[in-house]
Amino acid sequence: MNFRKAPIGAFFYYLHFMNTLDSIQDFKGTYPKQLWSLFFTEMWERFCFYGNRGMLMIFMTDILLFKEGDANLKYGAIQAFVYAFTFIGGLFADKILGFQKSLLWGGALMILGSTILGIDAANYFFYGICLIIVGTGFFKPNISTMVGELYKPGDVRRDAGFSLFYAGINIGALLGGGLCVYVGKSYSWNLAFLLSGIFMAIGLLNFLLTRKNLGPIGLAPNVVNPGNMKRNQNLVYAGTLLSLPLVYIMIKNTAYTDIFMYIIGPLTLIFLLFEMKKLDGAQIKQLFAALIFIFLSIVFWAFFEQSGGSLSLVARDLLSNDLGLIQIDPNVVNNSANSLFVILLSTAIGGLWIYLKKKNIEPNYYQKFGFAFLFLGLAFYIFYALRFYLNSEGMASLWLFTLAYLVISVGELFLSPIGLSLMTKLSPKHLWGIMMGMWFLASAYGQYFAGILGAGMADPDEHASLAQRLDGYTQGYLQLAIYAFITGIIVISASRWLKDLMQADSAPKA
Repeated sequence: MNFRKAPIGAFFYYLHFMNTLDSIQDFKGTYPKQLWSLFFTEMWERFCFYGNRGMLMIFMTDILLFKEGDANLKYGAIQAFVYAFTFIGGLFADKILGFQKSLLWGGALMILGSTILGIDAANYFFYGICLIIVGTGFFKPNISTMVGELYKPGDVRRDAGFSLFYAGINIGALLGGGLCVYVGKSYSWNLAFLLSGIFMAIGLLNFLLTRKNLGPIGLAPNVVNPGNMKRNQNLVYAGTLLSLPLVYIMIKNTAYTDIFMYIIGPLTLIFLLFEMKKLDGAQIKQLFAALIFIFLSIVFWAFFEQSGGSLSLVARDLLSNDLGLIQIDPNVVNNSANSLFVILLSTAIGGLWIYLKKKNIEPNYYQKFGFAFLFLGLAFYIFYALRFYLNSEGMASLWLFTLAYLVISVGELFLSPIGLSLMTKLSPKHLWGIMMGMWFLASAYGQYFAGILGAGMADPDEHASLAQRLDGYTQGYLQLAIYAFITGIIVISASRWLKDLMQADSAPKA
């Protein structure tokens, strides 16, 4: 439609979508109906992502025969690129594709990558992983941003919406993380990878069938020349495919990952500083507050993401399979316990914040982040304590391991749902996609450092005894516990000063 030749038509076109957006944001009750569509789409995408994530370390060491240190580095590189591409995906969605097209493109790439792994994971491993990396980058930040756009600025129901959305993430992670690694170890790795693609396809189909309810949310940005828009979108699709060989090279050789991570972070900050020149003083303070949250999340995820790296190897080799009434593969526990506890505890912790708010003693956002680090430290101290609880065969307690995941899940619930909400709360609307991408870019750095930390804990001697390996990993977890405790204390102590940056009484401007 040529809006220059039909200004009256354009007026009614925009008026229609304005009214649709108003009706979406004026919903009654706690949750907008569109949230459920995004909930189920994200749930199955997370099945795919966490199913693949849970298999990475075991597959690389058992099938590809990588040494544990090398596998940790490659795990960190793969996970880092997954989250690094969320920034790129968010940027292109903001400027060119729109969130809906970006989501569809990313989902299609993830399905293709899982299918390739399903055909022959051993020979096509890095090809399939590259497609999943880039696909997740286009999918992940943009569905979260659409959740934020369901709410008007200042809507107090926003945190509740993100908490529900976060529960959907963890239901998918629980099912995918546990089922895929079980199928892979017990039956067929090819089938396990293919299974992740099948459920990704279910999620994408759900979005296609319900996207009409989103109205204008997530559509491509308005441009003066629609012809240029179509050309630019095609260039994004082509550029995505052309980037795949580069991603392949960088994850095959983790030295190139180092170079990439040294460059992408500073370039991102420079870009954001350029965008800040267009903002007023209050908005700039809010963005600096968001950046502090982002930095803290890097540290948190570097420790937390041992779950997909070094803790996968601990679960495989150093834990008993005795969980009281049942005998269970420790890798299934490692890949699903966190998600299960998040699902069980999220409502209770959300209720705790409501109760404390009524008493006027609710911790502020920075205090919650500080407490998250204290729980993180306690969890890693429990992981350290595994060395003291061994059975007659020298295998560590699966009960204690599971308890540590209960504690770490509480810490995650103090930090992660709040972080997702804050990126839209503290950012001007036109920077939502970029800031959500930066939040996930912080996760990229966390994953990158997680791989380095895990590699440092791995024993370079392939013939080391179980006791030596357990000693190396648990000594590393003790160090992480100490650093987490220190970080938590510092953040809580500085929380009042940090809170002033947020300008809590002023809503971000569009």
